[in-house]
Formats: sequence, C-alpha cells, structure tokens
Amino acid sequence: MKFHDFSPDQTLTLGPVSLSEAEIINFARLWDPQPFHTDPEWATKSRWKGLIASGWQTCALTMRTVCEGPLLDSGSIGSPGLEYLKWTAPVRPDDALTITLDVLGTGVSSSGKVGKLRWQWRVHNQDRVLVLDTIATSLFDLDLP
Repeated sequence: MKFHDFSPDQTLTLGPVSLSEAEIINFARLWDPQPFHTDPEWATKSRWKGLIASGWQTCALTMRTVCEGPLLDSGSIGSPGLEYLKWTAPVRPDDALTITLDVLGTGVSSSGKVGKLRWQWRVHNQDRVLVLDTIATSLFDLDLP
C-alpha cells in the first residue's frame, strides 16, 4: 500500500500467523533467555503453566507480518516510536494470531515530502484474547514512486 491508500477509520486484518515451540525457544535463547521462554519443562512449573513466547518476539512477528502486508513497497521510511506497548496475555506455541490495524489518523509534513500514519496494532489469539496492543507512528517518503 502507498501512503495515500491509508485513511482514518480504516481497518486492516492480517494473519493468522503463529510461532512453533522451536521458534519460541530459538528466539529466546538469542534475545530473551528466561526459562519460561527456553525450557518447556521449567515453564510447565512456572506461573505460566507452559512455554510462552517473549513479548519481543510477538512484536517481531507482528512487525514482519505488517512489513509483508501493508508496508510492502509502501515507501515506509521508519518510525519515531510507539505511544505505548502492552503485552496483555501470553503467546503460546502454535497460537493462531490475528493482527488488526486501525488507522487513527494521517497527515503530511509541511514540506509535503513525508507522510505520517498513526495506527493502533492489536494482536489476538484464536480465542480472541488480546495478546499485544500498541499505537505506532509510521513515516512515508512521498517522493518515492
């Protein structure tokens, strides 16, 4: 999608996508080596009652899915950041995650060269439980074809 394809009150739905037990463990060993992410046996005895994905991995999976979807060939040039980020429930191996993107607003810089998109990203599992919630701002180069 290009910047001009986004409009306030627009909703996009992506997925489902999932993470296997091996993907969860491999990611966590590299980036978030806490035992409830890396050791299925230990995790079973934890408050989580089983292995869960790192919240950072849930973010990475969501970002990849958005990049392969609406941001693909969009002219996206990054983001100045998130308003907030909440992990509201754990992601477990093979959960079917659906990503809902709600466009909250769009605008153009005073130079007319950069588009600004403010949107809420919400991820739900197969039981419709919210597992991730954030509001992001994305920037777009309006001079790109």
